[in-house]
Amino acid sequence: MKVTVVGAGAVGASCAEYIAIKDFASEVVLVDIKEGFAEGKAMDLMQTASLNGFDTKITGTTGDYSKTAGSDIAVITSGIPRKPGMTREELIGINAGIVKSVAASLVKESPNVILIVVSNPMDTMTYLAHKVTGLPKNRIIGMGGALDSARFKYRLAEALEAPISDVDGMVIGGHSDKGMVPLTRLATRNSVPVSEFISDDRLTQVKEDTKVGGATLTKLLGTSAWYAPGAAVSGLVQAIACDQKKIFPCSTLLDGEYGLSDLCIGVPVVLGKNGIEKIVEINLDDAEKAHLAESAEGVKKTNGLLEL
Repeated sequence: MKVTVVGAGAVGASCAEYIAIKDFASEVVLVDIKEGFAEGKAMDLMQTASLNGFDTKITGTTGDYSKTAGSDIAVITSGIPRKPGMTREELIGINAGIVKSVAASLVKESPNVILIVVSNPMDTMTYLAHKVTGLPKNRIIGMGGALDSARFKYRLAEALEAPISDVDGMVIGGHSDKGMVPLTRLATRNSVPVSEFISDDRLTQVKEDTKVGGATLTKLLGTSAWYAPGAAVSGLVQAIACDQKKIFPCSTLLDGEYGLSDLCIGVPVVLGKNGIEKIVEINLDDAEKAHLAESAEGVKKTNGLLEL
């Protein structure tokens, strides 16, 4: 199993590290445009192999996509990160050009590749990857919902004062501060609705804290987060590589599901060896449907800024 990660910055390097540590891939290739940067990150990570007990080979290259040939899965993290006060949507001009070029280069060298898009604005960049590559819809996946759901579960565990292994919950909708739809009604602690344990007001606070999870970290760090995004990507990659049939909320191209079409947005999907093996349509209440529809309108508005 060969995995390529494009962008050797903090997010890309974390992706490579978590994938390697889980030891299910034979090779991880890091690609970056900065001379020697990916090679250096790869060497540094390889020097942890004996300490962390993995045998995955990590290599780096400065823009030579021939080194990525035969990749089963490729992750696109490249683009400029958010700075404090920036929205994900404000990154579209620069990042669209980068994602176009990267996606085309990856598919040229690995025509059977499954793409995972991390670059922001993530739902729009996932849609762009579809338009640029023409790959089947099951082979292009936006990472956002997996990360947003992890942040949701963190906030739920915090509010419940419970171990996070007790908690389950999901975020659907767009990967943006206004677009996320944390499904508080369906969140559970060991199969018991969380509303049995915490008040409506506290649950509303959890929802709002989740929606600004990325912005909160950007304000604290001065740039985008990287540990949780890297871990979210590694979870998706492992589910595909190991044919786990796990359900994650991911940005996927919809064709009538949830009453939506011609856009990529976060909904639960089953991930296996073919990428997205099934879109799971869950029963939403009227408020959740309205929030998802509003989120979809926001994504479509951002898509409208693309030059296709």
